[in-house]
Amino acid sequence: MKSDPKECLYCQNNETLKNLMIEITHLNVSRVFLFKEQTYRGRCLVAYDRHVNDLFELTDEERNAFMADVTRVTRAMDKAFAPEKINYGAYSDKLSHLHFHLAPKYVDGPDYGGTFVMNPGKVYLSDAEYAEMIEKIKKYL
Repeated sequence: MKSDPKECLYCQNNETLKNLMIEITHLNVSRVFLFKEQTYRGRCLVAYDRHVNDLFELTDEERNAFMADVTRVTRAMDKAFAPEKINYGAYSDKLSHLHFHLAPKYVDGPDYGGTFVMNPGKVYLSDAEYAEMIEKIKKYL
């Protein structure tokens, strides 16, 4: 199901988006967010900066630029939080704006060896803790 940009939380930059995540920065062709729900410490999302429904809709150049942004964010996450692995999720059944979920996984952490949960609703931080995480990520971007 393709979404309408007028109903897209990334395009509209609406309250739903702001309740779910905090925008960190804009990169070459994407926006970077920190999830407020932090079961997977350091979890981020990278959204393409214009409304496209799927990766295959991009030109090779656009795709390469987007994936370079995704890689840049995962490198920063790796340096900032030292996870064992970062899981990538490109789920868009109900919201087809191109985006990647980036979920750091830790050996003794939740769901290690399995699929990360979209929104476990368990771990929320203080504003100061979110700000500290964002600064760590920005330091390495």
